[in-house]
Amino acid sequence: MFDMVSQVSGHLWSCDVAALCLRKVAALDGSALDRVGPTASSTLTADGGVPCVRSGDEQVAAGTIPRRSCGIPGGRRAPDSEGQMPQDGGSEAMKENSDLDPMEMAPHYYGGQAVIEGVMMRGSDRWAVAVRRPEGDIWLECHHTSTLPTRRPWLKWPMIRGCYALVDSLAIGMKALGISASRAMPEDEEELSSGAVGVSLFLAMLVFIGIFIFLPSAGTKGLDALIGNVMGDGVWFHITESIVRIVIFLAYLWSISLIADIKRVFQYHGAEHKTIAAWEHDEVLEPQNVDRYSTLHVRCGTNFLILVMLLAIFVYTAGGLLVPPPEGIVWYWAVVYHVVLRIVLLPVVAGLAYEGLRIGARYDNWLVRGIMKPGLWLQLITTKQPTPDQIEVAIRSFEAVVPAEERVGRVPQTLDSLVTIARDSLEVSLESAEVRIDPDADPAPDAEDAPSRQGDGDT
Repeated sequence: MFDMVSQVSGHLWSCDVAALCLRKVAALDGSALDRVGPTASSTLTADGGVPCVRSGDEQVAAGTIPRRSCGIPGGRRAPDSEGQMPQDGGSEAMKENSDLDPMEMAPHYYGGQAVIEGVMMRGSDRWAVAVRRPEGDIWLECHHTSTLPTRRPWLKWPMIRGCYALVDSLAIGMKALGISASRAMPEDEEELSSGAVGVSLFLAMLVFIGIFIFLPSAGTKGLDALIGNVMGDGVWFHITESIVRIVIFLAYLWSISLIADIKRVFQYHGAEHKTIAAWEHDEVLEPQNVDRYSTLHVRCGTNFLILVMLLAIFVYTAGGLLVPPPEGIVWYWAVVYHVVLRIVLLPVVAGLAYEGLRIGARYDNWLVRGIMKPGLWLQLITTKQPTPDQIEVAIRSFEAVVPAEERVGRVPQTLDSLVTIARDSLEVSLESAEVRIDPDADPAPDAEDAPSRQGDGDT
């Protein structure tokens, strides 16, 4: 199990770790990546689009994704004060407020991340992780998200907000991974301690730095030595290094997709995308409805990573030229110098990527679509078709973060897996679920009042 945690941790650092950061970027109103019309049939595609309510396999084959998955979540546009549906472009009230930051006006967009045998979902004020346990039940726990940006306004400043969003997403993602690692084990296996999970995540970070920062620099230096040191530390060294990094990244994703444990994580990744897309298309969250949607989603963190890779070419090249290594330095110390410089510049790259997506998300044009396409292609590797059991886990995690009043008429009625809720979880209401509080935990002071079948409280 420790090896499994290490493998999945490495994957999260390399691929899914930025997903929630992108969710914040995509939370724009009608001027977002997709301008929502009155129908739900348009798709984001270069050739004019096809109906988006298609099976996942068909959409993957066609290379299309739901445009409306970028649209207003939870339903179609509401009628105005006179009962009329607003036309594309917004009502007069929206036009009057056009000078406001769309981020401040936008409704909330849900995001998520695949973990070991489960899915983490994030809402406006809470996040939840649901894990399929070996016994067959679903472990569920829900926690508050950070309110630090509301208390520290400077965290919303340009560049800084992107770095904070990434760090915040990393923190929640790692917590969710630790929870899933502990709950996905059979009862006869010793539960992983927080220290063991921490060591695993630290090793994953070292692997990330080694594979995606050190190896490209060292490999490019080695290549330069073979061709007679013609690149030195100039522009072509940095461009070649960036190309090597992208090739390594693609090879890494493809190779880990062949590992059975990682393939299951990719299936849960697909279940997460399907569930969010189904919600954004006003579907009742039954597995058969959710499964109709594609595993591809425009707000996946893979798109963020693609932009990071592209911006890194320019930022690292500029940094290397402005602050070159000392003259006469031994080649291996030059590699170390470049590695340190890239780690220092990584927040700059992440901040620029966030701001770029924030600006680009206000427009629907060929440039935005072109930037999104490589991320969608990569999702053909990082998402796989999930099973109904995996979709059920994603639905339960999603239910836990959606306010109860928004779920009226949208909750599933056919899910039959027992849901075990952690004692330290926030209150969760699952109207159609058989729920129990974790029976193996130390009794809480008010354990006698805990619900045995249906969770109470607002979500």
